Amino acid sequence: MSNNIQRKVIASALTAIVALGGATSAQAAEPVVQGPESVQDWYNNGQRFIHQSKHLHAEHRHAKNVILFVGDGMGISTLTAARILEGQLNAKTGEENRLSFEKFPYVALSKTYSWDQQTSDSAPTMTAMITGYKAREGQLSVNHLTPRGECSAAVIAANSLPTMLEQAAAAGKATGVVSTARLTHATPAATYSHTAVRDWEADSNIPASCGTTGVVKDIARQLIEVSPVVKHSLKVALGGGRTYFMPKTAFDPEYTTTKGRRNDGRDLTAEWVSTRGAKAAYAWNKAQFDAADPATTDYLLGLFEPSHVQYEADRANDPAGEPSLTEMTEKSIKMLQKSRKGFFLHVEGGRIDHAHHAGNANRALLDTIEMAKAVKKAVDMTDPEETLIIVTADHSHVFTIAGYPHRGNDILGLTKEVPAVDGNPTAPSKAGDGLPYTTLGYQNGPGAVSGARADLTSVDTTALGYLQQAVVPMGSETHAGEDVAIYATGPKSHLVHGSMEQNWIYHVMKEAFGF
Repeated sequence: MSNNIQRKVIASALTAIVALGGATSAQAAEPVVQGPESVQDWYNNGQRFIHQSKHLHAEHRHAKNVILFVGDGMGISTLTAARILEGQLNAKTGEENRLSFEKFPYVALSKTYSWDQQTSDSAPTMTAMITGYKAREGQLSVNHLTPRGECSAAVIAANSLPTMLEQAAAAGKATGVVSTARLTHATPAATYSHTAVRDWEADSNIPASCGTTGVVKDIARQLIEVSPVVKHSLKVALGGGRTYFMPKTAFDPEYTTTKGRRNDGRDLTAEWVSTRGAKAAYAWNKAQFDAADPATTDYLLGLFEPSHVQYEADRANDPAGEPSLTEMTEKSIKMLQKSRKGFFLHVEGGRIDHAHHAGNANRALLDTIEMAKAVKKAVDMTDPEETLIIVTADHSHVFTIAGYPHRGNDILGLTKEVPAVDGNPTAPSKAGDGLPYTTLGYQNGPGAVSGARADLTSVDTTALGYLQQAVVPMGSETHAGEDVAIYATGPKSHLVHGSMEQNWIYHVMKEAFGF
């Protein structure tokens, strides 16, 4: 839907709302209005919500499977804006919409501070969720006693924290990792690797001062050389980061002027296949991914970009093609469901975070919507009586929804307020400098204004690459320190409630599995 058509649809819906006429189109199962509503609709929807809530009950049985979805940087404001955008893309006003996982019965707030950070990065936050312990900035699945920059493999081993993926493997369950970021990036890497520096993704990233003897393995190597138990259980690993697994002498198969990053001369993608048997496969493009039949493939490594995979908004422009987060989730579940003992799967919407760092709300919200689709796919494919699904974020961003825009205002557009006399808003609202402003903005980042603020009257703020205005100039917008949401459904999901320390998420999963 083009931006102009979308605006006309929203304006039409708003006209109907202002008129306060027409019958509701809300379904009985949805305590939210999906279009024009009468005065009585608001009360009736509230009663439907109470009726449905009375049927909630604690899920005391243990889970056969656990799926942990992490929207990297998916703070509350991101959820709200994505919810509205998804609704508006579906010809609704937007505010009444709910993302798929917002319908889960149990919700809590997660306190995201780490052992040494008030506002955290992804390494200690994912370490908390996957190990049950608060950790230090930049460190993956090691305790807070680990010295910063520690190179020694022995010291790392002594301070390593067992992850939920490793414990699931030890229990005989199949495991998998999916991300739209590099598989060696902090969030997915915390599930299988242990290191004092999250940036040591390839051996070329480890400083020469560490020497060559007794040095901790780089993250890509740790993925290939996991313990025998994890090696047997890790059935699927899908995401980006191809060059971290390739030698510096090799050219990338898709971008022929790009070379690998490894100093040791090893092709870890080939080793994935050679060390896992005849039913192991490696895919770097969409055709190879599609050709990997879950029925006949026991181990699948997919690396679809030299670094992070494409944003969902740009994925169709990749000549070699790459699967969506939903498609990767679907194939992973199909492969893992072959395990009689169940599975543990981690899925990350990693590029939500990257778009926010760039000050680009449109791409961040579209990636959030795609993650919601992946969650819905997981729900549709699994038995709610045996699968615990948790959806959360590692941290938030300094992303805001401001002003007093009318209901149905284009969430990516200029703010237009409710008029003093009933009717359609016509002109953008003006700030103290006499200029219009967008509903969405950032507290800091590359869109920061220097001097007089630009006049946005003739600027298409809904354009895919538009960077929202910000206050504090920074080359990369930063994380934020407020709580993020946790949504849960399935066995033991009732344990997700109230205000929770982030590391308690691990303990919910552990209890669900009965470990």
